[in-house]
Order: sequence, then structure tokens, then C-alpha cells
Amino acid sequence: MLDSNSTRRRFMAHFAGTGLGATLLPGVLWARMQEAGAREVTAEMLGDALAISGLDFSEEERERMLESVNDRLSDYQELHELKIPNDISPPFHFNPLVPGMQVDRSITPFRMSDLPSIERPSNLEDVAFWTVRELAELVRTRQVSSVELTEMYLQRLERYNPLLNCVVTLTDELALAQARAADREIAAGRYRGPLHGIPWGAKDIIATRGYKTTWGSPAYQDQVIDMDASIIEMLRDAGAVLVAKLTTGELAGGDQWFGGQTMNPWDPSTGSGGSSAGPGSATAAGLVGFSIGTETSGSILGPSSRCGLSGLRPTLGRISRYGVMALSWTQDRLGPMCRSAEDCALVMRAISRPDGLDLSVQDLPFNWDGTRAATRLRVGYLEGAFDEIEETDYRTAHQRTLEDLESLGFMLTPIHIPEWSINVTAHSVEMAVFFDELLRSGRAELLGRQTRADGLRSARVIPAVEYLQSQRARTMMMMQLAEATSGVDVYLIPRAPRRPPGQQSDEPPPYSHGRNASSMTNYATHPALAVPNGFNDAGLPTSMTFCAQPFRETELLTVARAYQDATDHHRQYPDLDSAASG
Repeated sequence: MLDSNSTRRRFMAHFAGTGLGATLLPGVLWARMQEAGAREVTAEMLGDALAISGLDFSEEERERMLESVNDRLSDYQELHELKIPNDISPPFHFNPLVPGMQVDRSITPFRMSDLPSIERPSNLEDVAFWTVRELAELVRTRQVSSVELTEMYLQRLERYNPLLNCVVTLTDELALAQARAADREIAAGRYRGPLHGIPWGAKDIIATRGYKTTWGSPAYQDQVIDMDASIIEMLRDAGAVLVAKLTTGELAGGDQWFGGQTMNPWDPSTGSGGSSAGPGSATAAGLVGFSIGTETSGSILGPSSRCGLSGLRPTLGRISRYGVMALSWTQDRLGPMCRSAEDCALVMRAISRPDGLDLSVQDLPFNWDGTRAATRLRVGYLEGAFDEIEETDYRTAHQRTLEDLESLGFMLTPIHIPEWSINVTAHSVEMAVFFDELLRSGRAELLGRQTRADGLRSARVIPAVEYLQSQRARTMMMMQLAEATSGVDVYLIPRAPRRPPGQQSDEPPPYSHGRNASSMTNYATHPALAVPNGFNDAGLPTSMTFCAQPFRETELLTVARAYQDATDHHRQYPDLDSAASG
């Protein structure tokens, strides 16, 4: 006997075939069937559903419709019995480029920035907050072994995780094996590059063979995916050492997971932000050398900003997502969360390449020259977003950033990005597709946040035609954004509180130039970098977002590197021992 969920799917598919799948009719009619406990549709049910859906057909058309619906209720059994693996995406692939855009396909030599001579401190734990660039020099010159670094970070993970709740699984056995292998290779003169021997952490929606990949949810907390995601393999090939699976908000949303809330190391009474909660918290706390997060809508930039990190959201098409939980095939991106802009570049060099498995990835070089003269690049700033900031502490930090850049020799150009009010997000529909089995099986009741399940349910009544029309509108939005930012190489968007002082949380926030532009860059899947630029009155990090057009990560990283070379905001770190004792 067919179960209710599979029958419903066949039923809905019929309406898609008749051209009515884009209306509310299938959902309404199915609800009426369930209320009546019926196994087929009656004329009365069809009439009621048509009235609710605002559709009007003749009696003859209704009779033909009714006969066709009931005839085809069981026609789709074969499709719905097919088990579709998680790594199968729809056969269309998002392209962030719009007509007229050019990308640089030339390959240039890789160069890191010049680094003064550094020496190992007497207390190795003093390097916990050092950049990857600095850690790599210690490893390359064999002043410290990878095993020593790995043991130090593992100890810190164990010591501070009770405070921060940022770890799902310590991969200590794997980490020490990888560290010993790195030391043997380096001793034999086979140095792989700046990530060789560097400990790192992965957001726990990234599949890792032999370890749980929980997606932050009680519905999946015992899940083991018997494969390594492409990014796991690429970083292993670069010699990096995986020390932990780090927390993610449930199903990559927020900072709450089945183990509780992940906290901000600058104030452990507040959340880290999400959904790359663990990568944000652990990297800012000096528990890993760097981490990998993911973003669909703010999940790298958000926790990076709150925790004071340099977090890069790359262009969609830079990094393979194979082996990573999907929320949206047209919005999901992976990216490095680090302690400096150049660290992001060093990680990107290892992971920014096609794997033949995620066909959205474009074969473009990632060129990095840490000695490049940054002031030749054109830098803009979103004037309206700076003008609308009401909080004095945020306004001061952001204005000082503009002044610092001007003092470095950058000629800053004000830009305006037009308002875009039409909703073009794709992830609600695409998430419902990925988690279709979870909802049909009834296991959505296991989710810790039922708002996540509600989203999966409500996505079922988003009309197909309107969904695709919204994606055509998305292309129009992308074209507007491309035109508005065509005169600069990099542009700045300040981050400020969502609501002005005194506004109640139940009031809708007013229009914001900054939020409008940030949403547009996200849905266009343009690259963006969170750059720490000070502290607010509460002692928490403030952050500026550096943005660029598609596949221009090196330009925004170059400007950010120049800014960080002249300032020390990225070198501030939290006092975890005081926080723990307090």
C-alpha cells in the first residue's frame, strides 16, 4: 500500500504536468483529501480547492481534470522510490557572471608577503593566535614541529570548549597521524607549502570519513557519511592537519545546535553568530590555526564579524561543495575563516580549483602576490550606508577605517547601489528539495528548532513559476549591482546593528542602504571579506565588509592586507582565562 507522503508527491507531480503546479491548487486539494481521509479526489473537493486558489474552469473542464487527476495518482511511484544521494544536484549550475563581465584567466607566480625573521617563543602557547603566515614560517624553518603545534591546539580545544561550546568532535587520532606524516615529509625536504603541518577545523556539515557529520541537528547527530568532502581532500593534499569538527547551527542556521549554543570568545555570555559558529568561535579563541565555514546567507561574514575574524565568502564557483550539506545549490559557498586577509589567500590557493565533482566550479586561477602595490586598486565606499549609522561607536570605527585607507594613499570613491526590494532568495525552495526525505519520513519532528521544519513545510506552497520568475529577477538584480560597482575594484560596506537605538525588536527595521547592498552581493554570490576594524562600547569587535565583483577575491584581499599591515585590529585577541574565571 502506498503511504500518504509518497501518494501526495505523485499527486502534486500531476498538477505540475498539467501546468497547475505553480498555483496553490495542489496544496489546497491535497489538504482537503487528508481532512476527508479519502483515497481519491471528489468533484466537491476540486471545486472547493479551485475557489480557494482563485481559478475558474467550466464544468466540462473540471470533469476532465478530475478524471485525469485520479487516473494519475499512482503514476509517479517509480520516481519517488528512487533514492537520490545527497551529492546529486540539479543539472543546472549557477553562474555569477552577467553579460559584459570579464574575468582574469592569466596565471601569475604565487608570492607571499615579506615576513621579518621570527623566532619560537619560550612558551609555545604564545603562538596560538599567530597568523597562518607566521605559523608556517615556524614550521618551514623547523623551529616547531607539526606534532607540537597540533598537541598545543588540541589541548586548547579541550580546555576552552567547556566555555565556548564550539566543538562537536575532536579528531585527535587523525590529527596526530597527519602531523607526524607532515613532520616526516618536511624533514625529508618535501615541504608542500604554507599550510603544511598547520592545524585547522571544519564546520560540521563537511563530510569526513570515519567521523560523525551531524549537521548540528538531533535528527542527524549519529550520522556518519562514508566519504571525504573535496575540501577535506584538498587541504589534506596541502599538508594541513584536521584537529576538530566544529559546530554549526542546526541545518546551517544560527548558532544553536543539539549540544546547546556556541559562544563568542569576546563575551562568552553571548552567541558567536552563525551558522559557521564553531569556526568563528574556535578561530577567534586561538583553538585552531584556521577554519573552513560555509555561507548561504551571512554564515561566514556574520560570525567572522562578531568574533573579530578575517572571514572570506568567495564567489560561488570558486570552491567545490562536493560532500557538504546543501541549503541552496545557487547560494551555498565554502570559505576560510582566519586571523588575517593573507591567511585567507593562503588557504584559497589550496582549495580554489575544480574537482570534476561540483560542476559549478569554474577553472580560473587564484593568483596571490603578497607584495603587490595595493594603492593602484580603485576603492569605493557605499556612501549612504556610512551616513545612516546612528551609533557613535560604530560610526567612529568605520569613519576611522576610511581615514586609514586614505592615509595609505587610496583614493576613495563614493558609490550608490540602487534599492532592490523583490525577494530573489532561492534557498527556501532548494533546502526543501534537499531535505525532502526528512519531511516525508516524519523525521522533521526530531529537529531541535521546529522553525526549521516549518520552513521546509512552507516552501512546499511556493509556486514553481513564481520561483523561476524570481530567479530571472535575480539576474536583473545582478546586472544592476554589476553596473553600480563597475567603476571600482573593491568597495566597502559598514556593518552596524540591525535596528537603531531605542527601536523595539517587534518593529520592522527601517530601510538600510547597508543591508540592501549586503543582500544584493549575497544573492549575486559576489565575494566579500569581513575585516575587524575596532571595538564597540561593549568591548565587542566591529567589522567592515570589503566586497568585489565575481572572482576578484585577490583584489579585495590585497586591499585588506594593506589595511591590516597598517593597523592592528586583527591582532587583538580575547582573554579567555579571565572570561572562564568570571
